[in-house]
Amino acid sequence: MADRSLRGMRLGAQSLQTEEGVVFSERSQHTYRCQSCERETTMTFAADAEVPELWECRHCGAEAILLVDSKPVVVDRGDVKIPRSHWDMLLERRSRDELEELLQERLDYLRARRGQQKSA
Repeated sequence: MADRSLRGMRLGAQSLQTEEGVVFSERSQHTYRCQSCERETTMTFAADAEVPELWECRHCGAEAILLVDSKPVVVDRGDVKIPRSHWDMLLERRSRDELEELLQERLDYLRARRGQQKSA
């Protein structure tokens, strides 16, 4: 047994599958140009896929815009909601005078709890 060595395959190094009988889907390439670094990126999509107008630049991470006939497409940002802060949402429910009054009440309560109530 010592004079015979075990032979095997290198696991993971070679695939046992072949490309016989495999039909690849139609593909199309689209180019994106970054707004900040001006570099172009070519991406491959399935021919029937919906191509996004914006893509993240692989060089700087900024927005890259789809080019059609070497011209950037116009991106419609009308449906994008403007983010609201907590302060904006609070002002929708209460007026500034109400908020000032609530703040003063809360400060008075906290000072009284600490024993630091100032006589007014």
